[in-house]
Amino acid sequence: MRWILRGLVASALTLAAVIPAIQGAVAATELLQNGGFSSGTTSWWSTGNTPLSVDAGRLKAAVPGGTANKWDAMLGQKTPAFAIHQGRQYTLSFDASASASRQVRTTVQQNTDPYPATLDTLFTVDTTTRHFSFPFTGSLETANAELTFQLGGLAGGAFTVWFDNVSLTDSTGTAAGDPTQMTSGFYVDPNSNPATWVQNNPSDGRAAAIQSSIATKPMARWFGNWSGDIGAAVGGFVGAADAADKLPVLVAYNIPGRDACGGHSGGGAGSPAAYRTWIQSFASAIGARPAIVVIEPDSLGDFNCMSQAQIDERNGMLSYAVQQFKNSAPNTWAYLDGGNAGWVAANVMAQRLTGAGLADAHGFSLNVSNYYTTAETVAYGNSVQGNLAASKPFVVDTSRNGNGANGEWCNPPGRKLGATSQLGGGPEMQLWIKVPGDSDGSCGIGAGIPAGTFSPDLATRLINGN
Repeated sequence: MRWILRGLVASALTLAAVIPAIQGAVAATELLQNGGFSSGTTSWWSTGNTPLSVDAGRLKAAVPGGTANKWDAMLGQKTPAFAIHQGRQYTLSFDASASASRQVRTTVQQNTDPYPATLDTLFTVDTTTRHFSFPFTGSLETANAELTFQLGGLAGGAFTVWFDNVSLTDSTGTAAGDPTQMTSGFYVDPNSNPATWVQNNPSDGRAAAIQSSIATKPMARWFGNWSGDIGAAVGGFVGAADAADKLPVLVAYNIPGRDACGGHSGGGAGSPAAYRTWIQSFASAIGARPAIVVIEPDSLGDFNCMSQAQIDERNGMLSYAVQQFKNSAPNTWAYLDGGNAGWVAANVMAQRLTGAGLADAHGFSLNVSNYYTTAETVAYGNSVQGNLAASKPFVVDTSRNGNGANGEWCNPPGRKLGATSQLGGGPEMQLWIKVPGDSDGSCGIGAGIPAGTFSPDLATRLINGN
């Protein structure tokens, strides 16, 4: 843990920015959703014999009589799944009352048979609303945990129970909402395009270099209309990272009308309504788990090819996307994409970011899939910041900027891998957002290779800088 302490290698400026976060008060991280039931029964489930409703802002459960076991009448939360880690400190707390005095059970357990529990305790509810709090130390290592209230197996017949302010927190001294302090480093995707290619081509002479220089490095996973069930795809990726105590980087890339100026990366959701459904599922699948998300690369760069109505429509979708991460993914840092240093003037990009909802995002991303040096990009980012009403941090894609830009953007020759993913160094973070070796399209030295397709030749050129 405390990877941020190990990453202070950049400069005194970076150190000065980090120290307040370390010295300031820390807060627990909430693992549950809708514990105050402001969204009805969303995220809560029950057995079929125990119907749920919301009564005066509290969760109401009608519990049957005559059941044999505690788990025969049950409610709880298991979707989206949350992680429990061995040795970390947690607290389950809630308010509860019932129509009659009953001894019931609560567990925090793994949601797979035989359902081992890290918290398993009995408590008594009666007609007086009482506050309950159960601190415990995690004894499981699972990304698939659930909370249960087990209400069956009791004499005395049917009864009603009410719950409110249900909270399960990880109180292991993490800064609230800061995913970089909640994890032990960036996640290395074992199923990235380069990693998969190496696995499938172990005898290829290029495999060893690609494995050591690219496939074993942290990089983003891109999600779009090729991802199938977006909730399952995002949930699986973030869940694997969370189980490893690592920070995943994701790219949401599905805006309708993408690449309006006729480049190689067209596509996206079929309609604004479809996009809203898609991005809502994306954010909900992350839930309370830590993550970094880059929202729609290039979406604010090609306005010159769009009508004002199209611009307004796009801004509406981007603002909606930002709001979804703010509402549904409290431990995610979401970055609206701000193009690159050679595309749009800084003052214009600041206006575009503002119009797309930057106020509700953590910050903005720069140089995604491009080649400008980190120094050039930081200068541009600082200029964008200077034109914003309120300063926002930014991250830089360093996956292919080791030799800087030569004025071309689509698979140009002579480019090179840049600094691997890390905190600081000028921007808030340097990240491999574009997957090195993935083609920009059928162009340049990648002629015949569709956009997004991994090429060992392109990868090797980036390793060697030719």
